[in-house]
Amino acid sequence: MCQVCEETSVLSSRRRSFLKFAGLGLAVSAMPAFAAENAPPKPQNVISPDAALERLMKGNARYVDNAPLPSDFASTRAALTTGQNPFASVLSCSDARITPEHCFDAERGDLFVARIAGNYLTTGLLASLEYGAAVLQSPLIMVLGHTNCGAISAAISAEVNNTDYPGHISIITSDLAPAVRAAMKKNPSNLALAVVRENVSMNVQALRDSTPILRKRVQEGQLKIVGGIYNLDTGKVEVMTA
Repeated sequence: MCQVCEETSVLSSRRRSFLKFAGLGLAVSAMPAFAAENAPPKPQNVISPDAALERLMKGNARYVDNAPLPSDFASTRAALTTGQNPFASVLSCSDARITPEHCFDAERGDLFVARIAGNYLTTGLLASLEYGAAVLQSPLIMVLGHTNCGAISAAISAEVNNTDYPGHISIITSDLAPAVRAAMKKNPSNLALAVVRENVSMNVQALRDSTPILRKRVQEGQLKIVGGIYNLDTGKVEVMTA
């Protein structure tokens, strides 16, 4: 099938999916991704889950090579006033050194980003990612962890050294504790990196199992959920295979 035909087929399929979802009584019609009378603001973002992952990684390769595509913010400004249709959603850490739009060389309107220190799932973030998948029709979710994560280091210290943290920071360390304990059982040579990987893996699985929205879309091939690790030293994102 030619590329144009494939893109047209994907667009038609996703429009049908949107209309079907809108009839489920879940108030989707009250939260349109874009005005119903208009085409998607960024038609190039209407792609398959596999194509979305490939596009993410090509963007990361450009970032690593310090060869980003030229930005033209004005060219999409008018279209984006009608709505959004990002080609990927990213659950990432709040760390100021990790910016998904930069590390994937993405433009405005391309990524739907949910951030929290430690890149783990909360009820509010789950709802945000469901919105990204069901309403905005994003075909991909990446849980993006990173090396030298401060939240992970704090969680390890809380678990190993019984360190207490002020304010609400202890909520984060407590929520990350299951990943710390799971990694410790494997007796890794690098505990911090092992916890980063365990945390990403756990949250990928939690998203894949999440009902009623995400699991169904994964099972029907409309959505892919993957994990990634951003290396602070190189800028390269490693896609986790398990």
